[in-house]
Amino acid sequence: MATNCDSDPPGSPPGVPTVPFSHHTVSGQSFTYSCDDQHSENGNVEFAKYLVDAPPTPDVQPLDRNIGLIAERRHASENLFIGGFNCLTHGHPLGRRIDPPMTKESLCAIHGCDGQVMRDASGQAIFPCECAFKICVDCFKDATKIGEGNCPGCKEPYKSTNLDEVMRLSLPLSPGPVASKMETRLSIMRSGKLLTRSMTPNGDFDHNRWLFETRGTYGYGNAIWPQENDRDGKDGGANGQPSELSNKQWRPLSRKIKIPAAILSPYRLLVVLRMVVLGLFLTWRIKHKNEDAVWLWGMSVVCELWFAFSWVLDQLPKLCPVNRETDLDVLTEKFETCSPDNPHGISDLPGVDVFVSTADPEKEPPLVTANTILSILAADYPVEKLSCYVSDDAGALLTFEAMAEAASFAEIWVPFCRKHDIEPRNPESYFNMRGDPYKNKVRSDFVKDRRRMKREYDEFKVRINGLPDSIRRRSDALHAREEMDAMRSQRDNVNFDIMEPVKIPKATRMADMTPWPGTWINPSVDHYRGDHAGIIQVMLKPADDNPLQNRNVNLPLDFTNVDTRLPLLVYVSREKRPGYDHNKKAGAMNALVRASAVMSNGAFILNLDCDHYIYNSLAIREGMCFMMDRGGDCISYVQFPQRFEGIDPSDRYANHNTVFFDGNMRALDGLQGPVYVGTGCLFRRIALYGFDPPRVKEHQSGCCSCCFPRLRKSKAAVASDETQALRMGDFEEEEMSISQFPKRFGNSNIFIDSISRAVQEGQPLADHPVVKNGRPPGALIGPRQPLEAKNLADAINVISCWYEDKTEWGDRVGWIYGSVTEDVVTGYRMHNRGWRSVYYVTKRDAFRGTAPINLTDRLHQVLRWATGSVEIFFSRNNALLAGPRMKLLQRIAYLNVGIYPFTSIFLIVYCFLPALSLFSGQFIVQNLNVTFLIYLLVIAITLCLLAVLEVKWSGIELEEWWRNEQFWLIGGTSAHLAAVLQGLLKVAAGIDISFTLTSKSAGDDIDDEFADLYLVKWTSLMIPPITIMMVNLIAIAVGISRTIYSTVPQWSKLLGGVFFSFWVLAHLYPFAKGLMGRRGRTPTIVFVWSGLISITISLLWISINPPNSNSQIGGSFTFP
Repeated sequence: MATNCDSDPPGSPPGVPTVPFSHHTVSGQSFTYSCDDQHSENGNVEFAKYLVDAPPTPDVQPLDRNIGLIAERRHASENLFIGGFNCLTHGHPLGRRIDPPMTKESLCAIHGCDGQVMRDASGQAIFPCECAFKICVDCFKDATKIGEGNCPGCKEPYKSTNLDEVMRLSLPLSPGPVASKMETRLSIMRSGKLLTRSMTPNGDFDHNRWLFETRGTYGYGNAIWPQENDRDGKDGGANGQPSELSNKQWRPLSRKIKIPAAILSPYRLLVVLRMVVLGLFLTWRIKHKNEDAVWLWGMSVVCELWFAFSWVLDQLPKLCPVNRETDLDVLTEKFETCSPDNPHGISDLPGVDVFVSTADPEKEPPLVTANTILSILAADYPVEKLSCYVSDDAGALLTFEAMAEAASFAEIWVPFCRKHDIEPRNPESYFNMRGDPYKNKVRSDFVKDRRRMKREYDEFKVRINGLPDSIRRRSDALHAREEMDAMRSQRDNVNFDIMEPVKIPKATRMADMTPWPGTWINPSVDHYRGDHAGIIQVMLKPADDNPLQNRNVNLPLDFTNVDTRLPLLVYVSREKRPGYDHNKKAGAMNALVRASAVMSNGAFILNLDCDHYIYNSLAIREGMCFMMDRGGDCISYVQFPQRFEGIDPSDRYANHNTVFFDGNMRALDGLQGPVYVGTGCLFRRIALYGFDPPRVKEHQSGCCSCCFPRLRKSKAAVASDETQALRMGDFEEEEMSISQFPKRFGNSNIFIDSISRAVQEGQPLADHPVVKNGRPPGALIGPRQPLEAKNLADAINVISCWYEDKTEWGDRVGWIYGSVTEDVVTGYRMHNRGWRSVYYVTKRDAFRGTAPINLTDRLHQVLRWATGSVEIFFSRNNALLAGPRMKLLQRIAYLNVGIYPFTSIFLIVYCFLPALSLFSGQFIVQNLNVTFLIYLLVIAITLCLLAVLEVKWSGIELEEWWRNEQFWLIGGTSAHLAAVLQGLLKVAAGIDISFTLTSKSAGDDIDDEFADLYLVKWTSLMIPPITIMMVNLIAIAVGISRTIYSTVPQWSKLLGGVFFSFWVLAHLYPFAKGLMGRRGRTPTIVFVWSGLISITISLLWISINPPNSNSQIGGSFTFP
């Protein structure tokens, strides 16, 4: 490792290079780590520093400077870096194992598989399908399991999918007539010589090319062909192409698609109509008091007023929904094709750093995290521009070694995906995918490669799943040896017969038997979750700028002409010490922001949860179409929808949440942009740094700019805005001075120097006069800066626990602290500064993840979200305090985010009103007159029509909308109410809120994919909904019996109460079904608590309104 100083520090071994750090002294001062600052300091100033101790290895020797730099870079990428507060920072060399190659011949008829054809006992070839398609045993198993039992030749289903039955009943056939049979299936048009040129590389017919070459048409205006005088390219584009096809560099990378007016106009009209009807209805309700039950009338009116207010807050931001689409061909034309500024066609796209966060290897299995990492490494983005950072907030050796295994497996998985264009590039999802795996695969060796890769992945899973036992056995064996050595030493040195037992800390050991610097399995001082050193390990070194094809001859697959480079992969575990507030996930993400800035400094950041993997390998390119488009420099982030796997078919608890992701988020995209939801989001790095967007005054258009056009600014005013540099948020008059950066970002010089590069690289190309604040084309085609030891040394510095002291990290910079839902607050701060955001629903899902399908886990998840919303409401992040740069409807949307949990107070009261009505024999109105019924009918009809139109423009289904309504009541009467109570306790008494990490593991029954759905785990959140159900059921029975045996039956009041009780019970049906479990495993405590509460309420009602002698339930009826 190279040193920054000319002389070695005292006490260090000669020839061992060292790198000094900056550090806080006892007096609270902070010093930089540069050598010039060290020599300029006076001798009486206290100065503490870190030393990166690089032991002499074959890679690190005192050679000449050029060779020394190469050795330094190898040392930086092949060592585990450890350091922290008042401890030595050093690099620990690690090795890697490469599995030997394996090959197997095949003779199968499927392309790429020449394995032995299925044969009977006598050796005769047999064919399981009547088309006589030759297939081997392995391919037959794949076709029956993955290909849905269809023959790969004729695509017809097999008569039998049982291998033994096929071997017994199938007869030898001659495969001769197969070709003629398959020829008859081909279209006559495809066999023509003229149409041979119109075939795609995979053999499909390209209709667009046929239209272009033959000047054919399928109608009017749907094809572009050159004119007669354009064959030589005089008036057309390059190579005789029409100008409409050749001038792609002037076309936008993305465009906004408006919702058809035939859907949106009636939708807006119905919103206005329903608001008017609600106003008239509430006015009528207030004026017509129920004199017989004023208390019942008063509670119902208050609840209805709040429901109307909550509905308006939710509905107003939905008035301007939009859709978007991108053009990846234009992106390739502009950034990755040969041009005068880019003669070699090197990618001019900016760098992207992908963040993956994990906090508990027990609840977030390492295999899930490893699959997410593999999908990132295989993403379709320039390898040299892509970097992946894994944040292990638990500091667990299990996660570290799992990432090392994933890095090793990536050497064959990533080239395999590139060679055969695999989708999805998560191996677990790919090999479990249903459908024909051979569809659209044209390479002859695909079957052989896929089968070998499947075996490699199975072995990879075995290694990952065996890591916990391996680590434990390794640590126990070495600990026992240390204890024996200590006892032997004590016996030799002590001359007493009675010796005290030897106590040696039981360390967790790495593969080289050295103690793990992070969290130990048996916690000890400096080695538990709240107290361990900072760790950085470069798992995969930065990729070279030039493609490498088949660089490793030991790989088991043939990757000739396939780029085998891998992106940068870094393991990061930030330092934790007692007495420091580490701020949970937000603190971990900010540590990654700083570490990535000094190592790779990608202009854009994609953050993913450990259980959310890249399902569409082009997702990053899709997001880059918005960031690099004209006006894209004002976009802070691109939010993708969350899609989930493993959800039960009925989606009992609305886990897909499509109403929010396909409805609310599309609508917010028509305003200032969607809210940030924590994962699947592509950020602009400088937006996270707290900078204002460029031309901020030009975009500061007032509250109602979404509804009314803004006034056009003068050219002089626009010019003055363009000359202004980016400024820090919340500063209106003064530009941000460079001298203030250390106070806001910390004392890392490398980090501060990286800010200007991130600003420049994140700008769109200045290839058009309308592009403002653009960078010149070809600015990013040069080689990237190498990853040197000083960068890793500073990375250890910026992830230290003390680095954020007296800075604005978590306040104005990075992820914002102070809320459980740090994601919403972070997005709110960006919108408040004037940034815009984009919501993009790709045709193929960009990312997929897992969601809790268990009722208890789902309620705890909703509790955490609602608790964060309550915290937002009582903080300075309340939308009522937003600045003038936030639009009116965007402000209303954020206000609804903070207010919606308080609806639970009114909702739970309203759910008890039908039961109270049935108990008392009264109703919320004096009589069920025609006016009241008409109002209810109109409100219900408008609600249904709005739901139908919302389904139309959002693409959701009515069943999904109804599931969302059901779980809205379930969550509102349980988790939301608890969130309000927790939030009030935190504000009033300062009691901190702790949340439960959502488990990603499966249930006990590994054979059932939905085993978790039937698990019933007791939680106090279940008490209110169960009580509501039991009280309403008892009330229905009491109301019916009173009416039947009453001398003067009040049927109208009974029907009103029973109708609303059934409305409540219908919404709680999924909750009741979840309590039943699958085999009656509902905890007894559930019914005990519910029964006690129901009896208590009944006795309380009797004490409040005791029956008299003239008001018996049965009327004239008496028991014999």
